[in-house]
Amino acid sequence: MFFGVVTVVLAVLSAHGLLVRPRLTADIDGLRVRTLHGEQRFSWPEAHTSLRSTKRMGRDSKTLEISAGEQLFVFGWLELGADPLDVLDTLSALRP
Repeated sequence: MFFGVVTVVLAVLSAHGLLVRPRLTADIDGLRVRTLHGEQRFSWPEAHTSLRSTKRMGRDSKTLEISAGEQLFVFGWLELGADPLDVLDTLSALRP
């Protein structure tokens, strides 16, 4: 029974990862964020980006935070497929 539940959970997580990728795309007009509820588009003046570093159990982790209005999106390495610092640098270069 336990292995059946674990198998279903892993299958759902894998499907989620495949369906909503890429989670974040950017161009000269702004950002697009994909979630299970669909795609949302934000212009550069609407979107505020920052890098958050935390240390837990002796390990540093970085996340990219994007806030737009009342919404906050947090992306780690797993969601971005790259180091959040590198993604922030790329976004900063695209921002007018």
